[in-house]
Amino acid sequence: MTALDAPTTDAVVGVTKLRKEDAHLVTGRTRWTDNVQLPGLLHVALVRSPMAHARVTDVDVSAALEQPGVVAAYTGADLVEHWSGGLPCAWPVTEDMRSPVHLPIATDEVRHVGDAVAVVVARTRYQAADATEFVVVDYEPLPVVTDMEAALADGADLADSTLDSNECFTWPMVNGDIDAAFDGAAHVVTRRFVNQRLIPTAIEPRAVVCAPPRDQREFTMWSATQIPHILRLMLALTCGVPEHELRVIAPDVGGGFGSKLNVYAEEAICLVLAKLLDQPVKWTESRTEGYVATIHGRDQVQDLSIALDEDGRIRGLKAKLLADMGAYLQLVTPGVPLLGAFMFNAIYKMDALSFECTGVFTNKTPTDAYRGAGRPEATYAIERLIDEAAHEIGMEPFELRERNWIKHEEFPYETIAGITYDSGNYEAATARAKEMFDYDGLRAEQARRRESGDKVQLGIGISTFTEMCGLAPSRVLGSLSYGAGGWEHASVRMLATGKVEVVTGTSPHGQGHVTAWSQIAAQALGVPYEDVEVRHGDTAVAHKGMDTYGSRSLVVGGYAVQVACDKVVAKAKRVAAHMLEASEDDLEFDRGTFSVRGSPDASRTIQDVALAVFAAHDYPEDMEPSLDSDATVDPENFSYPHGTHLAAVEVDTETGMVHLRDYVAVDDVGKVINPQIVEGQVHGGLAQGIAQALFEEAVYDAEGNLVTGSLVDYYVPSAADLPTFRTDRTETPATSNPLGVKGVGEAGTIASTPAIMNAVVDALRPMGINDVPMPASPRNVWETIQSAAPPVGGDKASGATNGGAA
Repeated sequence: MTALDAPTTDAVVGVTKLRKEDAHLVTGRTRWTDNVQLPGLLHVALVRSPMAHARVTDVDVSAALEQPGVVAAYTGADLVEHWSGGLPCAWPVTEDMRSPVHLPIATDEVRHVGDAVAVVVARTRYQAADATEFVVVDYEPLPVVTDMEAALADGADLADSTLDSNECFTWPMVNGDIDAAFDGAAHVVTRRFVNQRLIPTAIEPRAVVCAPPRDQREFTMWSATQIPHILRLMLALTCGVPEHELRVIAPDVGGGFGSKLNVYAEEAICLVLAKLLDQPVKWTESRTEGYVATIHGRDQVQDLSIALDEDGRIRGLKAKLLADMGAYLQLVTPGVPLLGAFMFNAIYKMDALSFECTGVFTNKTPTDAYRGAGRPEATYAIERLIDEAAHEIGMEPFELRERNWIKHEEFPYETIAGITYDSGNYEAATARAKEMFDYDGLRAEQARRRESGDKVQLGIGISTFTEMCGLAPSRVLGSLSYGAGGWEHASVRMLATGKVEVVTGTSPHGQGHVTAWSQIAAQALGVPYEDVEVRHGDTAVAHKGMDTYGSRSLVVGGYAVQVACDKVVAKAKRVAAHMLEASEDDLEFDRGTFSVRGSPDASRTIQDVALAVFAAHDYPEDMEPSLDSDATVDPENFSYPHGTHLAAVEVDTETGMVHLRDYVAVDDVGKVINPQIVEGQVHGGLAQGIAQALFEEAVYDAEGNLVTGSLVDYYVPSAADLPTFRTDRTETPATSNPLGVKGVGEAGTIASTPAIMNAVVDALRPMGINDVPMPASPRNVWETIQSAAPPVGGDKASGATNGGAA
């Protein structure tokens, strides 16, 4: 526990409370979607294309219909009339954006391995899966597009024959005089970085259960989703079911990281099948199936140039991106790289910024939001580039950062990207991180090892980051052509016995909302933490909400809970004043008790008031007999957490093996509701960011086959691959919400990847190496070393050999 965790007397917020969610999670009493069992339940299996790009000339399901237990089988043509225009993309980033029709089941053309071409329904999951082997599909191969630069070349093959180009969009942004910034620069440093494709790999695979109306008029869908409210709306628009006749439930959901922030084909398919068959249906993906059917993340090529004065002051930055959309546009696919546009300047002051992103279609699984969504890519680019610039101009990496970052007394600060950072203190976070890390001591050790020619070199990596999260405000999102707002809703109900129900529009999948929202409500209302129940994830219970993604839940959803609680207290104060025959102005509210100022014995608890309102025998004539309150909030600004992360790695120059020796993270996430939850979020984020740096990569061959299509080939690190993280916090409260909180769910992921890769490159810098492709696996590191090393008996740099001049 740090000094920031020390609670005030009787405080509920700011202290560690054991998570309410965990008891049923660790004792096997969870209800995952795949656990849902209903009378007459049928099972769904999909026939998926083994080809990355092909024309579908015929699909024959007749043999499948004869298999044991099979109830129905359909082709895409059989069901096409049941979808209205295909699956939705909610972010048309430019007016001329190309957006191919994405049918849940393809009819005439498949565009990536895993594209569905038919569906089989049977009495058991295994009967359905077996029957898919009897569906006969005739394919006519089409050219496969897997490389973004080749896809944009003149005369390139098309990833989609219905389009006239593989370019999805080009989105530019220029602020300041970029030409003047570069023309007068003493130094210009240019680099290309690649953010490789990743596969989210949530611990729970996706699953869907859909039941047709029975006693009620509504369809009921259970889905392992992050977005029950958005899913309900989009399925109503896609499948022709009135929104008020569809109930969506997100039960216990085992992680998402953005992969469950989507409206997927399988959800639309299950809804239509339940309607056609008038029986409940279930689909659960296998891990291998999910690797081609669930979205991927990242996959950007970044070309950057930074202009600096002689003394290292940053004048301007140019960023030009290629972003792989995959074969289709999922819910927010085109907007993901643009979220990073406003973060390329990071914590640094500069005179001009030029950003351009081109989205590119390929015959791969679609990309979409993955933990951080555009911000990790931008942070990786700028933090790597800052290290490269420091090396090029002969300046210590921290010195260059400190020379250019925004000082704490300059907040609020309008950045060159046109957004306003409300608060921060980069100096404090950095000072604490360097102290914990023993930065100077490690630099001294590094110098000794270099001088001795040690085969295992020490590298030190720095990442001083900020991020834009808490997806809001709605008007800003509208200006970026996003199809929804950033508001959030909460309801607080005071029961007659003094217990409290909080209904939230956020939908947790591991974050700890039930615990944190209980703490907020308990503190605001002065009731015991144990007396608060939080309800979520069911559109029949929480009738409105914008769900969970983008580190928005606390800064928007928690904010809504606080405002709703404040309204409850305001109503209760009127009733208490009436009961005490006192003026509202004379009442004080402290720890759940209303008392008359100067007369502490004249008091009523909020529980007393709740019971009196329930009885409704005596209450103010001009108010309703209810304390229940709703709140819909729309924050005025984004949330901007920040921090300094430091990594020490040891690189074996003979084998390429990278050992992560130490990792220190000092984050500033504003005020903290529950320190243990924050710690868990940071640890999980670090694991995923480090995984990108050292372990994970989704690899396709030239034919569009995913060659890392299972956990055998796609390396997800375990605790054994990671060190004990050393973490701490500084605190500068946010000014955009009354809780003073900032997002934390993505911070570790955003900051850690550049810290690790800066350390790897730092270890190899004496060998003339200024970049290592991610992941920094032994093979990639070894090959980089070999390509940099002079040939045996010669000097690669000069071309000289022992036999004389070349």
